Amino acid sequence: MSTISIIFTALFYISLFIFIVGMGRKIYQFSVTPAPLKIPTAPTPLTQTGVVFRMIREVTLFESLFRSNKWIWFFGFLFHFGLLLILVRHLRYFIPGDLPEVFMLIQPFKYAAFAMVIGLVGLLARRIFVPRIRYISAPSDYLMLIMLLIIGVSGVVMTFTSNHTDVIMVKDFASGLVTFNWSNMPTELHFIIHLLLVFVLLAIFPISKLLHVPGVFFSPTRNQVDNARKKRHISPWALKQEQEHSVKLEQTLGKDT
Repeated sequence: MSTISIIFTALFYISLFIFIVGMGRKIYQFSVTPAPLKIPTAPTPLTQTGVVFRMIREVTLFESLFRSNKWIWFFGFLFHFGLLLILVRHLRYFIPGDLPEVFMLIQPFKYAAFAMVIGLVGLLARRIFVPRIRYISAPSDYLMLIMLLIIGVSGVVMTFTSNHTDVIMVKDFASGLVTFNWSNMPTELHFIIHLLLVFVLLAIFPISKLLHVPGVFFSPTRNQVDNARKKRHISPWALKQEQEHSVKLEQTLGKDT
């Protein structure tokens, strides 16, 4: 293997390890964070089934964003939907051997790269030109969007221009990462930049605002049933404290009598 292939192979496993450990830690942190109040936002579901359908609409259609701002929803949906199709198409590189015939049907997914790039340009323009959004934007917000934009543009360059990357070589390299049968990677500059930024994105994912991906499932404004008038809401940690307090109160009353 070439030196650069060895370096990028190591970077893949390092960034993947950071991603898995970091995401596991954050998901655990989200799961044990107390939610002492009933704070679902309207329109609120009255049953658990309603919560499930609400979460499905939120994750797939970005319902709350659609209600608040249509044009931001448009660019956000373009980006996320395009990214999803691109990720599905990229699976073909990691599957060893001959591809299942179903992958022939997803060949048109390559055009989703344009949707992703257009969505990112719109979201970046929002950060720059909308005063109230620009005021609350940190440098990391711009850097994250620019990094995603470079990843998308470099992918478009490799797919739709004359600067094609050897797809067979890419598949051998990617599938080798999965099967530990390592091989050399292409050395075109746009491919190196594309892959390096993907690894960086993977590594910083658990400490970035991209954590809204798992975080939406733990948001009390989205995952709670509006039954405060029917059932008293006590968090597990508060219930334990209440039980301990009741025991101490009974002991105190027992001593007084």
